[in-house]
Amino acid sequence: QVRLVESGGGSVQAGGSLRLSCEASGSILSFNAVGWYRQVPGKQRDLIAAITRDDRQNYERSVKERFTISRDNARNTVYLQMHNLQPEDTAVYYCNTVRAYGDYYVPWGQGTQVTVSS
Repeated sequence: QVRLVESGGGSVQAGGSLRLSCEASGSILSFNAVGWYRQVPGKQRDLIAAITRDDRQNYERSVKERFTISRDNARNTVYLQMHNLQPEDTAVYYCNTVRAYGDYYVPWGQGTQVTVSS
């Protein structure tokens, strides 16, 4: 079964940028879509960006103008470029498939922490 490993998180000040990576142990082309999710303690995990096998992208409204999801099929990696980060973006970020596109989830990874200070 393909596993996904997130990396690239860190601590930045408001207005800063980070790029997250989601590396798959197998081909990401096996998925109809891959998404980035984020979760803060005590709240549900929310899908914030998704990219389909044919590179269609969808974003949650609060990140649409600041985040960009992309994929490198040769590297089996999906990226999330984040600009103009704000304290409310502080969360643990995960990647996984997207049920709405017909895939089943793979086991969730440990995620990568993003902390934005004001």
